[in-house]
Amino acid sequence: MRVIVSVFSNLFTDQRVEKTCQTLIDQGYDVELIGNNWGGALEMQRHYPITRISLTSKSLKFAYPEFMFKLYKELKKRTDKNSVLYSNDLETLIPNFKIAEQLNIPLVFDSHEMFSEMPSVQGKISQKIWKWVERNYFPKLNNIITASDSYADWFVKEYDIARPMVVRNLPRQQYREQQESKSQKIILYQGWLNYSRGIDKAIMAMQYVENAVLKIAGGGPMEAEFRAIAKQYDVLDKVEFLGKLYPSDLRKITPTADVGLSIEENKGLSYYYSLPNKISDYIQAKVPVVVSDFPELKKIALGYQVGETIENHDPKHLAEKINLVLNKGKIFYKKNLDKAAQELSWEHEEQKIIKVLEQAIHKK
Repeated sequence: MRVIVSVFSNLFTDQRVEKTCQTLIDQGYDVELIGNNWGGALEMQRHYPITRISLTSKSLKFAYPEFMFKLYKELKKRTDKNSVLYSNDLETLIPNFKIAEQLNIPLVFDSHEMFSEMPSVQGKISQKIWKWVERNYFPKLNNIITASDSYADWFVKEYDIARPMVVRNLPRQQYREQQESKSQKIILYQGWLNYSRGIDKAIMAMQYVENAVLKIAGGGPMEAEFRAIAKQYDVLDKVEFLGKLYPSDLRKITPTADVGLSIEENKGLSYYYSLPNKISDYIQAKVPVVVSDFPELKKIALGYQVGETIENHDPKHLAEKINLVLNKGKIFYKKNLDKAAQELSWEHEEQKIIKVLEQAIHKK
């Protein structure tokens, strides 16, 4: 049976979707992946068919409807009675739902975010639109997956639906030894460079951290602003912007860090209830963490005792927590990191995807 997976991304750095596709292939399904060229169409190799829908819109408010319209046409061409549709996030849901309804075929919906509660839509007309989509379509879906327990609980409370299956966005086990620290310590942030990620606060905190460099791995719309902040606070010599990296290159850099940051700010429930994949990437690389005092992050950092949480984003307070981890040293956390890395892996999550897919197929 063929599974057609769709997502609004250029596919290049979407590790959750890549892992999902590989899990389906390993289970014997034929997989086809549909994305788009938003943010560029860097060359990539996959051992299954991929399609990138070409978008001409210059802003997201026009790119979303353009993608939905074109995705519907692509699905219409490619889908038959022997297909399963696997929709990732709200941008793909409506066209997938329409095609699944027309052909009476299984549909699995994987919600990576609480879309209507993301910081970027707070107080905007787009929040009302995404809320409308959630409210009108979620009760009609039988096979929902989401990325954290907190997300699942919120969806149940908000829309009175059966609890979604929780599949956390964890990395595959890497079985690596902890790398020794060098004389100059490395503080690592990896991810999208946008507001509400705490990046500006981390840069300011470097005023109070000695013998260390903050490495920022990733690209995004606020890179120039973050560079300006580093200059303003006279820490340019302590901050290094690595740019957007291939996943394979990022996996080489992460283990060299002495502490990994996941310090999102509470600018919406989607962030507050999130479980960013960077925290489990740090743990797989045997790197202790400093994280926000959010439910899912705290559950890992304190539950496994692999780092510290921050009570607020004041740069001095953040620096205190970073210095605490740096002074203890990576070796202090090694035993707990080893245990966490073994348990927090995709190998423990992927079978839940298969279970949902099989249930979806058998219901039809």
